[in-house]
Order: sequence, then C-alpha cells, then structure tokens
Amino acid sequence: MDKLITTHDRGTAVAGVPKGNPDGKASNGFMLDWVRTEPRGLAVKPQKQVLAEFFTSMLVLSAEFKYEPTKGDPNHLYFIDGEWRLSLIAPEQWTDKHRAGHVGTCVLQNDMTWTIDPSENLMQDGPIAEAIARFFDAFAETLDTDLTLEEILPFYVRRMPYWQRLYASALSRSIRGVVTLSDLSSIRARDWQQALPAPDRTLLLSY
Repeated sequence: MDKLITTHDRGTAVAGVPKGNPDGKASNGFMLDWVRTEPRGLAVKPQKQVLAEFFTSMLVLSAEFKYEPTKGDPNHLYFIDGEWRLSLIAPEQWTDKHRAGHVGTCVLQNDMTWTIDPSENLMQDGPIAEAIARFFDAFAETLDTDLTLEEILPFYVRRMPYWQRLYASALSRSIRGVVTLSDLSSIRARDWQQALPAPDRTLLLSY
C-alpha cells in the first residue's frame, strides 16, 4: 500500500484539487479530468460495505496501470512477479503465467469505487492469497490511528503516475461523501478497524 499514501503520512499527500501541472497536462485538460472523475450517485451504505469498497478500491489503485480506466468497462487485476498490475487484456489473451496470476475482473463504478469479480485463483492458497493477506495487514495497520477515516483517505502522491493520482483522489471524494451521507463521519479509524472481518479474502467477496 506504499503507493497510496494517506493524508497523515509524511506530509506528502494533500487534500482537495492538486496544484500545478501533473505530468505536463495542460491545466484545462486536468480540470476536465477532475470533473469527469467526480463521484456520481453516492448513497447511504452500511459500515462494512464502506470498508469493503475502500479496501477493494485501494487494492486496485495500488496496481500499476498507465491508461485511463472507463466506468463500467472490464479491467483485469494481476499479481505477477510480486507486483500488482491492472490491464485491459483478459487472461485468456495472455500467457499461462498471466492466467495463473489473474486475481479478478475489476469494474470502476459511477461513484468511483471499484468492484472485483474474483477469479478461481483468488480462492486457492498460493502467491495471490498470500499477497492479499499482506495487503490486508497493511490496510488494517493504516486504520490503527485515532484520526478519523476521512483524515486518512488517500489523495495523491507526486511520484505516482497521473491516472493513479487522479483516481485515488476520486476515491477519497467518494468515500468522504458516502461516510457523510451514512452518518458515519468523525468515527476514529481504529473503530473502523474493529469492524474488519478475519484477515482473509472476505472483503473482496462482499459484492
């Protein structure tokens, strides 16, 4: 999870609209991207669903990708050579190595959270399950603070690729809005941590 630094980590992430001209994009182009990634259709959700969507989305956004994801279109999450990767290429179009590393099919929702339709690989013991467990532990550790969930939401880090920065910020806006609508604001992140299931793949299977 070190690619998605939260707002209280080392002072490197910022809330709100990022300043400057990321990756050489013209300011008008960046603002259009910002508007197009505005979360839509936010709704009241129970705490465990908010946690599941936060966890799943953080996992997807920690993956390497260099393209603009489109809402509703299938993306494919892989764990290859110890790295998370997001791709538009389906596993059946790639090598046996990629098929074995396929975690699931991911879809960006209108509210800028992500869902995962897990592959059979996710249900088996092995490198993918172990990587998910490590990510779960890191996610749980992030919640081990007296700050509120809103205060530790991911925004962006300058060294991250442009689309990851933008979509991390969109996720933050989404979670913040849902937390407010659901009357879950100002709850300590440590209290959210207590609502986590056992450290397994449960959060990815909540949809």
